[in-house]
Amino acid sequence: METLIVAGVTEMVVGRGLPHPILPARVERQRVALVTQPGATHIALEVAQRLRDDGLQVEVIGLPDREEAKTLIVAGSVYEALARFGLGRHDTVVGVGGGSVSDLAGFVAGTWLRGVEVVHVPTTLLAAVDASIGGKTGVNLAGKNLVGLFWHPTRVIVDVATLEELPSILRREGLAEALKTGLVGDRDLFELLERDRESASLEEVVTRAAAVKVRVVGEDERDTGLRAILNFGHTIGHAVEYASPLSHGESVAVGMVAACRISEHRLRFQAMDRVTAAIAGLGLPTRVDGLERARVEDLLRHDKKRDAGGIRMVLLRALADPVIEHVEEHDVDLGLDAIGL
Repeated sequence: METLIVAGVTEMVVGRGLPHPILPARVERQRVALVTQPGATHIALEVAQRLRDDGLQVEVIGLPDREEAKTLIVAGSVYEALARFGLGRHDTVVGVGGGSVSDLAGFVAGTWLRGVEVVHVPTTLLAAVDASIGGKTGVNLAGKNLVGLFWHPTRVIVDVATLEELPSILRREGLAEALKTGLVGDRDLFELLERDRESASLEEVVTRAAAVKVRVVGEDERDTGLRAILNFGHTIGHAVEYASPLSHGESVAVGMVAACRISEHRLRFQAMDRVTAAIAGLGLPTRVDGLERARVEDLLRHDKKRDAGGIRMVLLRALADPVIEHVEEHDVDLGLDAIGL
């Protein structure tokens, strides 16, 4: 049975299989540009055929995998493909793939002709619980997601059966973001993952994580206050990701350990060992021994969440009790020490 979660302009559909019709009703729509990546090609082709069966013209545009897709050069190549295809103001961009596809497809849709409709079909758990929801888009330039805009999809379609077929490494990456969501907004979700680890029900994980994000985004769409709690683990995590071969989920896992250590120091957070054990229990890293510390520190100096007061980080007073604070260099040092830098 499908679950519908409505957040602003976005309808989220969580169930098994693709809904019919795939796209929200729009009389003027004639063309669909389907943006995808190598690992999601079979699903993208299925979506494309379903759209053609509905009488739409469909152009499939391939992207590089993972973060290699999130550059201005790749975005430029997609714009050129949209121009050749003739995608108009009443047409739609559909992103089928992981988080990098959601980020790039949303960015392109939000800037093409000053904004066209975008629909996401996430094929990874990471994209389903995080990147496809909330309207954040972006590409990388000298740092993670430094160029982007807020552009909400009209629909997000999550096929749980697809997620259940993911290899373990991709499942773990998404569970890192789900664990983060539990830590800042749903203690029961954290405890579900702590207890059941990789065997946790993905339908429950996705719906619970989405519910937290929908609630937070609904209160702070433009990321000026409360929404920042969704960045728990991301400040140091993004720097680690940009400076290392670790994936986004793995980097966030390490970033959460660092944030817990800083929380322990500043706020007397009592559950650092418990959180670290839960991260390790999901098969995720808790340290990054051997990474160049100076490179991570330099990236932190360019973090987009830095302001005149310094680096703002999401910390925990207790499980599911986050707070946003400016941190000192000494605090950051403690966090980096905790992850082996």
